[in-house]
Amino acid sequence: MPELFLWSRAAIWAAALFALYAFEPSRHPEAARWDDPSVTRDLGSAIDVWARWDSVFFLRIAEHGYDAASAAFYPLYPLLVGGLGRVLLGHFVLAGVVVSLAASLAALLLLHRVAEERLGADGARRAALYLALAPMALFLQAVYSEALYLLLALGSFVLAERRRWLPAGVLAGLALLTRIAGLALLPALALLAWRSPERRRALLSLAAAPALFALYPLHLAVRTGDPWAFLHAQELWQRHLSWAGPFGGLWDGLRAGWAGIRQLVSGSHTHAYWSAVPPGDSDPLHVAAVNLENLAFLCLFAALTVVVWRRFGSPYGLFCALSLAIPLSVPSERWPLLSLPRLGLVVFPFYLALASLGGRPRVHTAIVSVSALLLGVAVVQWSLWQWVS
Repeated sequence: MPELFLWSRAAIWAAALFALYAFEPSRHPEAARWDDPSVTRDLGSAIDVWARWDSVFFLRIAEHGYDAASAAFYPLYPLLVGGLGRVLLGHFVLAGVVVSLAASLAALLLLHRVAEERLGADGARRAALYLALAPMALFLQAVYSEALYLLLALGSFVLAERRRWLPAGVLAGLALLTRIAGLALLPALALLAWRSPERRRALLSLAAAPALFALYPLHLAVRTGDPWAFLHAQELWQRHLSWAGPFGGLWDGLRAGWAGIRQLVSGSHTHAYWSAVPPGDSDPLHVAAVNLENLAFLCLFAALTVVVWRRFGSPYGLFCALSLAIPLSVPSERWPLLSLPRLGLVVFPFYLALASLGGRPRVHTAIVSVSALLLGVAVVQWSLWQWVS
């Protein structure tokens, strides 16, 4: 597995730098609007290429702490980046990349172990390969919190299955302090605890998770005067809690997908079938492509959730279903399924499901080929400050 980690990360790194230098004139013309050179310029483009988009907020928090706008980004990852960055004499981008790479390696090894117990050695190798080449795998080495959350989610499941309930609760709490998606862990782990012979002790131990998370609103209350700033900040990102829960995001996503099909059939660059994004803000054909891509990933993730539930049991299936339900419950006003491909990257049972399906050579070849192709496109987009996910 270390070899897979090294060559896959090196290949993605080389592709990112090639895209950056070869297509420099194609860099997004508004990149300066989203960038903040005061935090994203560190040791040159070889490192700085991994600081894009949300990385700006993580780095600002790591260096300067929270404000009202940045409260949507949970504290554990920027805390680690800030601590290591100071050890590295102020090289915070480098620190972010190191934290992500270290977490990625640990997660890859842990996923291999989990898969080997269920699918054997060949299945474990496939699961690890599918993670390494996932379409959004570039985020596992970027200054983003995906790799850390993936590791914590895996670790909490492994510990719970070994009936080490208090450490499992602690890791689930740390996952909550990394991403709101950590909420999906709690019912799944509670189901494992409920089935345990030591049910009472197991459930009480898992209470460590919400107790740990309570430290975040306490910190925000001291820092910003608003303990619920992490909820209020969602409005700045044009997200809202749907009254219909996940069905609200699903309905909006289907409507945006149908509008996307009509847009692509029409070929029009001026008339927008999805009016939530005005034509002046983005080319309607680009909007159509993004919304259809997100809908395609949702369909894939929903199908994989069914496979996970049937093949690996209800705790794993529940974790997958809730990991989809959370972002669907807070859809973006303009892009209903915003970031869904990236959010699915860290739902580790998906790779178990793919590995179980990839035992047939043709299916395996198709998974690797499509994943690698989409990953290559995403790396080029990322390097040029084009929106990825």
